[in-house]
Amino acid sequence: MRVLVRRYWGPRLVRGAVDRRPSPQWRALAGLGGSADWEDGRDARVREKPPWRVLFFGTDLFAREALRALHAARENKEEDLIDKLEVVTVPSPSPKGLPVKQYAVQSQLPVYEWPDVGSGEYDVGVVASFGRLLSEALILKFPYGILNVHPSCLPRWRGPAPIIHTVLHGDTVTGVTIMQIRPKRFDVGPILKQETTPVPPASTAKELEAVLSRLGANMLISVLKNLPESLNNGREQPTEGVTYAPKISAGTSCIKWEEQTSEQIFRLYRAIGDIIPLQTLWMENTIKLLDLVEVKSPVLADPILTRQAVVPGSVIYHKQSQILLVYCK
Repeated sequence: MRVLVRRYWGPRLVRGAVDRRPSPQWRALAGLGGSADWEDGRDARVREKPPWRVLFFGTDLFAREALRALHAARENKEEDLIDKLEVVTVPSPSPKGLPVKQYAVQSQLPVYEWPDVGSGEYDVGVVASFGRLLSEALILKFPYGILNVHPSCLPRWRGPAPIIHTVLHGDTVTGVTIMQIRPKRFDVGPILKQETTPVPPASTAKELEAVLSRLGANMLISVLKNLPESLNNGREQPTEGVTYAPKISAGTSCIKWEEQTSEQIFRLYRAIGDIIPLQTLWMENTIKLLDLVEVKSPVLADPILTRQAVVPGSVIYHKQSQILLVYCK
């Protein structure tokens, strides 16, 4: 198998367990049962039905779609689902801020920068692509806890980069999970709602993110419409099938032609190519590969190529089609 490098940039070097059942306190918070603390009158401010007061935690484009849905629900006075909506995001080197902040400012929503979470009263928190562990003290400030919109079918792909790992590992089915946050660990709480969807063939992580963000936003609104019931019907995550989706580093983008098949390289390209260009060494220089496509069979059938015995990593220029071929594992 061979890979065609359509564009490149160079030659400068680049530097470069089982989740326990909820305790009585958590059961009370989730609406799963009473406790003395919640029966002594201190829960008088808790709303039993919409409209909800929501504090949203998020950063990126996936999170922005969930925030957009919440804002649309707040503006829809006929439905009366969201009463108050405020936003927490993280610092950004860009003056404009991250997509969630940009949308919040544009929509004139109050915005706080982590670790500032404001001082208002809320019924429920919503997290999407936030990347920060929330303390138990913070979670317990919300009568209905904090919900997480997670773009995978938990417990598969727990962690900060589930969409990237879905594409990288060639999953054919993915989905979105609405779960309830638990302190100290990411993505281990009970599942309130989960839906699956096929992974479109040859889709990039960016394209898949757009699909899952719309699905997740719709699911979130559905859960909020029946929040107490959704919490009561929450189910613990299975102990089987747990996988992890750690952050991707720059080192992941380095191609090892002798170790990776063309299929693996294309999956890597579709998974991270929009974020970190793939790299390889050429004459002791690091080259960025900006555009990779699969070589079609008529080119591979050319006798000029088939009679050559080459090793992975070898480069051949095919004059007739004007393409640069790289042999893979």
